[in-house]
Amino acid sequence: MKPTPVFTDLARALTGLLGLGCLLATTAPGSAAETVRLSSLDLSHVRQGYGKAQVDRSIRETPLTIAGHTYSHGVGTHARSVMWIQLDGGSERFTASVGVDDAAGSPGTVTFTALGDGKRLFESGVMKLGQPAQQVDLDLTGVKTLLLLVEDARDGIAYDHADWAEASFLVSGAPPKTIAAPVEAAVLLTPKPGPAPKINGPVVYGCRPGHPFLYRIPATGERPLKFSAQGLPAGLTLAADTGIITGDAPARGTFKVLLTAENKRGAAQREWTIISGDKLALTPPMGWNHWYAHYDTVTDRLMRQAADKMVACGMADVGYQYVNIDDCWMNAAKNRDPLRVGPLRDENQVLIPNRHFPDMQALSSYLHAQGLKAGIYISPGPRTCAGFAGSYGHEALDARTFSNWGFDFLKYDWCSYAEIAARDKSLDALQKPYRQMGDLLKQQPRDVVFNLCQYGMGEVWKWGEAVGGHCWRTADDLGFELDRIFEVALRNAAHREYSRPGAWNDPDYLQIGMVGNAANQSEPTPCPLTPNEQYAFMSLWCLMASPLIYSGDMRSLDEFTLNILCNPEVIEVDQDPLGQSAEVITLTPDTFLMVKTMADGSKAVGLCNRGEFSARISAPWSAVGVHGQQRVRDLWRQQNLGHFERQYEAEVPRHAVTLLRLWPVK
Repeated sequence: MKPTPVFTDLARALTGLLGLGCLLATTAPGSAAETVRLSSLDLSHVRQGYGKAQVDRSIRETPLTIAGHTYSHGVGTHARSVMWIQLDGGSERFTASVGVDDAAGSPGTVTFTALGDGKRLFESGVMKLGQPAQQVDLDLTGVKTLLLLVEDARDGIAYDHADWAEASFLVSGAPPKTIAAPVEAAVLLTPKPGPAPKINGPVVYGCRPGHPFLYRIPATGERPLKFSAQGLPAGLTLAADTGIITGDAPARGTFKVLLTAENKRGAAQREWTIISGDKLALTPPMGWNHWYAHYDTVTDRLMRQAADKMVACGMADVGYQYVNIDDCWMNAAKNRDPLRVGPLRDENQVLIPNRHFPDMQALSSYLHAQGLKAGIYISPGPRTCAGFAGSYGHEALDARTFSNWGFDFLKYDWCSYAEIAARDKSLDALQKPYRQMGDLLKQQPRDVVFNLCQYGMGEVWKWGEAVGGHCWRTADDLGFELDRIFEVALRNAAHREYSRPGAWNDPDYLQIGMVGNAANQSEPTPCPLTPNEQYAFMSLWCLMASPLIYSGDMRSLDEFTLNILCNPEVIEVDQDPLGQSAEVITLTPDTFLMVKTMADGSKAVGLCNRGEFSARISAPWSAVGVHGQQRVRDLWRQQNLGHFERQYEAEVPRHAVTLLRLWPVK
């Protein structure tokens, strides 16, 4: 039973006078109950997108204030915030005032939701800075579990400071307590590759005429394998024992090649098309980047170890090929590591790698010898994000240097460029450094895939290809938003019309397994995602035709992480030559379909549940865009599920994706 407002105010006043702390005994008519403040509970279980939940203060550790009104107690949090509370039927009501805290200092947009045993009890809608608090008053009779959520209104989490002010439970039975989110077992869904040969990877490959050519045929099966190729153009040579194709790219044209891999268990063949012309990255780039594993501790040795592991663990056998250095390979004016401090350029203005990288050309040659490609990083500004040497004023020289060193991929990160240009953020100013470097890379005598890292400014997906880019970041660093992979995917998929061969929307790196905390750039620890979230991560990225660049610790790859990274049938969805990003079909606030048309006419379909509870999701053929009987295959388990006439439905766990492929039954 809810106490009267007068009684509640009196009780609050007595609490302040007598210093009774967080528990306040009250007596409602006809029953004994006590008021338990939300802020008195253990907040260590609260999972949120930034910082830690605060007791009786905002996320900025200031008084809780919403639209100019200050509250004495409550919980200050930050989107995306998830708070599980076990009630066991002991609470009668929950009351609170919710809104964006005034200390946000810039417009934030959040939504508040309360769910009791999976049923929505309250939804605030979008709330903004300065908007008066909304009142929450929930009947919790019989409710066993309450879930309090703060979402980001699908526009990013910047300044999303959210307050559960004056939040209290009226308790007549078991006291409320916060609990951890449901625990899941790390189940290996994908069977290991069989001993018979199987050729994987893209079926189409782009290159520029006359440039150095390098391709490692991805193939699983018992070693040794013997490789051969029919129709390989003149100037290219295949090493039969390694499957590495080298030489000079052929003249302009399309070349159909039949690849064969054999071992004592049998033989496998695959058609593969080389298109020699102006376009690179005809399928999304696949590889590894050091950033979220090693930050500013990266070394030549770590890069070589990563390449060795990519081959040894089987990642190269399913199509991963780039080994990319991120920031901190150059010298800096100052750094905590003296081996990374020194002159930025030599007497000829050529970049000087720091002492952890003694020979950049030798490093790229080491990678190339294994059939892998080398990537490098710099900023168009005077400094990189971490304070190392940038390219500003030396762009032509740096493009030539990277080419001479043998690098095949360049990540160009906005960073300090805004300090000396583009302060007005006009479209021309945003495009200028990328257009300049894009033109310079085209002039080099080797193929360099160009990654535009400028966080989606100026709607880069509309012009990234025009300035020479092959892929471009569509939003901020994902390392700060790992709890929002579904929201990030939905935001990225909104730009699906701009996804095509040679032009890819990039929502940032795959961060599963062992990764460092982006907030403090710590040593790698187990990623915070549940097993289902990690499978969902890969499913969403493949459905969107995103670059598949892993950024975890290669030294610590375990069987579970490799199970997610190395499923050839899932990767085939990403590497489909049609290059389509899936269409999103919204079903409920928490569930949606992602439907991708494949080059062979089949459909890849994701049944996606971003909600906090398991959900039954149906994919009707009318929504998927097919009709008649369809053969349905579970891609993660590599199992045929049967023929279905009008729809397919499944129970999808919380934060999970069921990934299917449909072919018409003829």
